[in-house]
Amino acid sequence: MDELRMIKDAYGSPAPPATRETADARARMFGDERVPRARRVGVRFGRPVKAGLGLVAAGAAAAVAIAVAGTGAGTPPPGGSRAGGQVDLGKRAVLAAAENAAKQKSGKYWFSDEISGQSYMIRAETGSYAIVGAHFEYFRWAGAEPGMGEASYGRDIPSRLPTPADEAAWKKAGSPSRFRVWSNDHHYTYDLSKTAWQADDPDPEGGGRWLGGRTIEEVQNLPADPAALGEMFFGQNWTGPLGAPQKEQDPAARKAMERKRPALDRPRHKILRAGRLLQEVPLPPDVRAGLMLALAEQPGIAAIGTAVDPLGREGTALASSSTARTVTGEYGAPKAEQGRYGSREEIIFDRGTGAVLAVQKVLTEPGGPYRDREPGFVIDYSVVRDMGWTDSRPKPRVELPF
Repeated sequence: MDELRMIKDAYGSPAPPATRETADARARMFGDERVPRARRVGVRFGRPVKAGLGLVAAGAAAAVAIAVAGTGAGTPPPGGSRAGGQVDLGKRAVLAAAENAAKQKSGKYWFSDEISGQSYMIRAETGSYAIVGAHFEYFRWAGAEPGMGEASYGRDIPSRLPTPADEAAWKKAGSPSRFRVWSNDHHYTYDLSKTAWQADDPDPEGGGRWLGGRTIEEVQNLPADPAALGEMFFGQNWTGPLGAPQKEQDPAARKAMERKRPALDRPRHKILRAGRLLQEVPLPPDVRAGLMLALAEQPGIAAIGTAVDPLGREGTALASSSTARTVTGEYGAPKAEQGRYGSREEIIFDRGTGAVLAVQKVLTEPGGPYRDREPGFVIDYSVVRDMGWTDSRPKPRVELPF
């Protein structure tokens, strides 16, 4: 981690992130688009299973303010950097966050509290506005060693209006409490209701298994070197969503993975993969820092300076190069949902702790269903409300995040 030490004098110690209030009404490892959650799904270790796909990161959205070297939500170039001092500062910010990640302590129980959501457009006669639907909170904990226990919980949280402008348009439309939207290949109705936490088969004898079955000792012994971690999780020998220690022996499964490799090696999927690892696995501090540095060096990923997550927390971010998607009528999408738009993945880190704040898909080229949105509009997100080690058995929070 000598590289981390080298930037201290040039960059200094980062200040704690500013937390701002947002509007009051506020997995994809094997597919290009995140799929909204079903109304109630089973969950256990990793994210809840969603209808149709077992994906990595949940979907969701809200508009946020993004400062990218003074240019808004511009597209980062391939190669992981921009020319000029502004980019150097952005890269140093990521390095500083990684250094702080290397200082974090461990404990007896690992927990994570994550929120997912997806933006949908409502095209009312009085004017269009966005809502955040498929809104779900997921909490899990596990003991460091087998026999210490483990449990997962999930709850639906209310749909919301992501910005004051959306709230104003919603009120102009009569403040409806139900929102009928187009979701992938069907219409679905979201509302303002919530559900209680539901536990998914807690195991008092569980715990102590991570990253495809590794023990906590094996996780602790992962290399901290960014080059080694880059090869392990982003290199040519990567074979699964968590770095899969063993290759699948079934020839058909191997061929299926080979067919998917070109898509999974895209920069946006590397951000999703790193986000999943950093959000869900109790990597030791130096490994977390090394993984952040490895991600920052991947082709097509660039430091973009400051970004704000859907909870209003400011951090430093990496982003993938922008890619385009065209929505057609093949699966029944209405005309208003069809067309081409561009987006990128962003991962935001807390400057003060190096912790992951959010992974979010951000609009870079308005069009298709987002033709009347501005660059910087968040299409979907997975936000880390809280995460880390504790010495006492964790419990999910009662209060809602928004």
